[in-house]
Amino acid sequence: MRGAIVICPEPPEPRVSKLASFFSRFPPAASDRPADRPRALLAAMTVEEKIGQLNMVSADAVITGPAGAPDGLEGLDRGGVGSVLNIWGDDARALQRIATETTRLGIPLIFGLDVLHGHRTVFPIPLAEAASFDDEVWRQTAVEAAREAAEDAIALTFAPMLDVSHDPRWGRISESCGEDPLVTERVARAKVRGYQGSDLGDPRTLAATAKHFAGYGAVAGGRDYDAADISDAAMRTVYLPPFRAAVEAGVAAVMPAFISVAGIPMTAHLALLRGELRDRWGFEGITVSDYNAVAELIAHGAAETGPEAAALALASGNDIDMVSGLYVSGLPGALSQGSAAMEDLDEAVLRILRLKERLGLFDDPTRPCPPSSADDIDRRRQIAREAARRSAVLLTNPGDLLPLQADLRRIAVVGPLAVSKPDMLGPWAGTGDPSAVVTFAEGILAAWPDAEVEIVGVGDRARLEAEAVEAARGAQAVILCLGETAAMSGEAAARADPSLPAGQQALLDAVLATGTPTVVLLSSGRPLVAPALFAAPCAVLATWFLGSEAGHAVADLLSGAAGPSGKLPVAWPRAVGQIPVHYAHPATGRPHEAGNRYTVGYADLAIEPQFPFGHGLSYGRVRYHGLSVAAHGRSPDDPVEVEVGVSNDGARPARETVLVFAHVRVQGTARPLLALRDFAGVEVPAGASTTVTFRTSRRALTGCCGDEPYVSPSRLEVVVGPSAAPEGQLRARVEVPVG
Repeated sequence: MRGAIVICPEPPEPRVSKLASFFSRFPPAASDRPADRPRALLAAMTVEEKIGQLNMVSADAVITGPAGAPDGLEGLDRGGVGSVLNIWGDDARALQRIATETTRLGIPLIFGLDVLHGHRTVFPIPLAEAASFDDEVWRQTAVEAAREAAEDAIALTFAPMLDVSHDPRWGRISESCGEDPLVTERVARAKVRGYQGSDLGDPRTLAATAKHFAGYGAVAGGRDYDAADISDAAMRTVYLPPFRAAVEAGVAAVMPAFISVAGIPMTAHLALLRGELRDRWGFEGITVSDYNAVAELIAHGAAETGPEAAALALASGNDIDMVSGLYVSGLPGALSQGSAAMEDLDEAVLRILRLKERLGLFDDPTRPCPPSSADDIDRRRQIAREAARRSAVLLTNPGDLLPLQADLRRIAVVGPLAVSKPDMLGPWAGTGDPSAVVTFAEGILAAWPDAEVEIVGVGDRARLEAEAVEAARGAQAVILCLGETAAMSGEAAARADPSLPAGQQALLDAVLATGTPTVVLLSSGRPLVAPALFAAPCAVLATWFLGSEAGHAVADLLSGAAGPSGKLPVAWPRAVGQIPVHYAHPATGRPHEAGNRYTVGYADLAIEPQFPFGHGLSYGRVRYHGLSVAAHGRSPDDPVEVEVGVSNDGARPARETVLVFAHVRVQGTARPLLALRDFAGVEVPAGASTTVTFRTSRRALTGCCGDEPYVSPSRLEVVVGPSAAPEGQLRARVEVPVG
């Protein structure tokens, strides 16, 4: 825990809490239904206590004893704080005692934390995990992260992050699910189910927060905190659908982005926060601002003073003010002057109280979560290992360098990332313990226990290169660990040139010059521009930041104990000039035509990315065949069945993710040339074939939401294949009724 923490001696447990005593005065409304406790509580609150429920403070420097409190916690004992972030464990429990035993009404606090991809056990970063294309992996890792965080008194996580992004310059693409709205929708549903379970009253769960609503992934130039300019069509078809999916899954909270979109700060975006989110989608949960976002309305130019910013944020639909303190300092005056409405305040407080009730805090503010057993912890590590195996993406494998032979006797493991425990975790690693991490070097040592493994991981650039060359000359295989450190990705880590860090290409060239077979493990929180690397005679495995079990998982893949099955959830650019890059480009009047300069393209560069969305090699030899489409009925909601054969002509089993795209022609507007509509994974043994069946509808294939008018296209095609690239794809036309 950061900062100075002073814990008061634990007082004797009171027989009846203040809150329980308060509720005992209100009999049940009916014999089978309890009284509306949040509304009864609201009626008893002062204005200051109501505003306090909207006030979230950070505990970076919390003192929870009589020695005094920092400004952020001033008023805690008077009900002036409703939630606290960045505190957990015994420190959080001590604060909860203050809130429930010294405030007038004893309303418990909510403790929040960024549990993005794990808590104690760290799973792959979200961009990596998206590469698994597996709903169950996404759900299961959220279940385990929630359990660990709940044991530490956390009740609210600021995840999942649902920002679709086409720009690897943006550091927070590492927290995203990549470029595709459907993938992000599926992640949204799986993560909400995983974090929240079926009942938030279960103390092993967390309330999830869908963030950052909406468009943060489209900031100008990939620069964090910059503005975004998004068309209405793109907002509705690309950036909003994942949030709608989260709402439909029952997400407890939504966090507005702290950027502006088309000139309107999202913290004060009335049309989206109230009009879209609440009125159109029916969202009944809480909204919580991003860090200091209410105060930043002044810098945005949307408000001139703190009270104006507070009144604007509340009126726009922002319930909780995270750390700015402007609700506490500004809303009393704004309410008395009429610039803020008591009705808005009451609605926000009621939503917060209802969440606290759903979390079980009214009945037991400690939310006692049973501690994990040793077996639980071991099982969780196995889940982390499997998630990491499923998240790595084999980008190149010339000459079938991988998998490596089991009888290797001399292996060189090269590069600082080979032995760096913190860099296996990646950004936003929560309370993950680096000392519990398995590094690449440790995983390789465990997988080849009889081999002589030389590890060259430290030293200045010249020394490292010289030692690497010497080690490579004496080895049968080189494992070269390149890429970014964890600090190079994440928030406030935009890179104008997201290429290999300085000196790494030279190190690669020197190692390759020895002629020793080489495998590159490429760590990063984003696609890295490295055309020379991908043209080199070495295998490249994108290992992202795979978490606590990174080393074991990667060794499993290198040795062939498991096969790579990850696919890129984002296009991988071949040059910075291609960015932003993605596959779902709308149709144009002059579509790309090779050799014709008067069509879409570049004069000095191929238009195709280095690797397309969905790219990912396996140790099998997968091919698609026998695509058939059967459309039933005439209604847009009548079923359409898609069947495709998948064969593995290789000598090793493969797990293949089958991607189903749609291509729509003539529907009133320029539509994407391809749009992902479904996907599924299938295990295909060596030498075997299987059939994969998808059930969809014309409406779903055209991308129309259920409450939007359906416009029948003149032509509709289903495109099935391994990636968004034409190679290996099969196409079939869907019958569209006329008249």
